[in-house]
Amino acid sequence: MPRSLREHSTEHPFQITARCRNREFFPIPMSEVWTIMEDYLFFISHAYQIEIISFVLMSNHFHLIARTPQGNLNEAMNYFMSNTSRCINEKAGAINQLWGSRYHPSLIDCDHYLMNVYKYVYRNPVEAGLSDRAENYTYSTLNLKLGRGRINFPILADTILNESHNFTLKWINQSVDLEQRRMIERALKRPRFAIPKKVRGNKKKPSLATELY
Repeated sequence: MPRSLREHSTEHPFQITARCRNREFFPIPMSEVWTIMEDYLFFISHAYQIEIISFVLMSNHFHLIARTPQGNLNEAMNYFMSNTSRCINEKAGAINQLWGSRYHPSLIDCDHYLMNVYKYVYRNPVEAGLSDRAENYTYSTLNLKLGRGRINFPILADTILNESHNFTLKWINQSVDLEQRRMIERALKRPRFAIPKKVRGNKKKPSLATELY
């Protein structure tokens, strides 16, 4: 599933997402999907030097935040999408295409934006009613970073998650209004993540207490 990127960066991360065909749920149990995802996240992190910041698996899609120091996101995601589709379909005994479309990347080129996306991604299970708190969702690297499971693929050291965790987790779990959430969703549909200047505020790196979202 090759894709021609409109935005390129070897320094800044991308938020990458893909959804199942017709928004259907994965055709095998989530635990099995997660294991397949782990295997191929492990592979692309080594074979393509993809630096994984966070990953959240939902019932019919995923969210990945990652950097590509080699500038090879197309190649890495082509491999990831093709092989996760093949393995899931083999387990399900299915022949239909798994993914509804190519993956969608959105370049995140400043720390403030990254904090917004980081919170949005980790809150997805809460917003979908799959978990009471972000850190309690099983199929998330946040859960793994807190030592609640074995990490089977490399994850970059987290510069946002506070050492004591409590302050960061409180921030992640703070609910937001629908307008703010939709603003983030619209921004993530762009090749380069962007939010209105009037909301952006101070261009300096914000503390967790002064985040937008």
